[in-house]
Amino acid sequence: MSDYNGSPLSEDFDGIASQLWEHNAKWWQDGFTDGADPEYEEQIIPLLRANLAGARSVLDIGTGEGQLARVASGSPGIKSVVGIDPTWEQVTVARERDAELTIIRAEASRIPLASSSFDTVIACLVFEHIDDLDGALDEVSRILSKGGNFLFFLNHPLMQTPGSGWIDDHIIGEQYWRIGQYLVEEKTIEEVEKDVYIPFIHRPLNRYINALSERGLFLVKMEEPAPPKGFLDKAPEYLQAASIPRLLFLRLEKR
Repeated sequence: MSDYNGSPLSEDFDGIASQLWEHNAKWWQDGFTDGADPEYEEQIIPLLRANLAGARSVLDIGTGEGQLARVASGSPGIKSVVGIDPTWEQVTVARERDAELTIIRAEASRIPLASSSFDTVIACLVFEHIDDLDGALDEVSRILSKGGNFLFFLNHPLMQTPGSGWIDDHIIGEQYWRIGQYLVEEKTIEEVEKDVYIPFIHRPLNRYINALSERGLFLVKMEEPAPPKGFLDKAPEYLQAASIPRLLFLRLEKR
C-alpha cells in the first residue's frame, strides 16, 4: 500500500477504498473511539448530544465500530437506534461492543430499511469518503420521515481541500494557510499516518448544500467550531492555525 502519494486517483476508487477501510479499521478503532480522540470527546459527541433533543428513532450511517450509535442509544427519549457500515471489521467490533444495538453491513447508497422509518439520521465524517454522494443523499431523504433531522458532520471542506496546508514563508517573513483548488472536486488517497492510507473526496460546500436542498433537506443550523483544546494540546503545530475550522456541522430538516 505504499504506492499512494496523495495524487488524484483515476483507478477504481470504490474498490480501493473498500480494501483500505478493511485494512485500517483497527487504526480507526484504536485512535478515534473509547475516549482516545479529543475531537470526538470534546466536540463531536457534545454536538451530537445537543442536537438529539426530541429524537426517537436514529440511523447512524457509516457507524464504524458504533461509537455514535451508542451515544444515541443512551440519550433520553430515543427508542431505537440502527447503525450501518460497509466494513466487516467495523461491523464485527460494533456488535461485540454493544450486542443490544442493531448493526447492519450496508452501503450508504443502498440501505435495506423502510422509507420514512427514522426521525433522525447521523453521518459523521463519512460523506467525504463516499463516491456516490447523490445516491447516498437519496437514501437519507428516503429514510427520514417528514420533519426529521439529518445531523451531518464533515471534515471542513476548506481544511480538507487537496494541496492545502500551513505555509511558513521565510522569504517574505509570513505564515499563512494555503488553500488548494477548493472548487475542484477531487478523489485522493492520503497518507494520514505512516503507512496508513485513507480515501478522501473533496467537494466544495455548495455541492453539498445544493444536493441536500434538491432532496428536500434544508439547513436549519450550521457550526464551524475551532479545534478543541484537547486536540491542540496533542498537536501544538496546529496552534497557529487554530482559527481555521477542522469540523463542519450541518443540521438539516426534511420538508
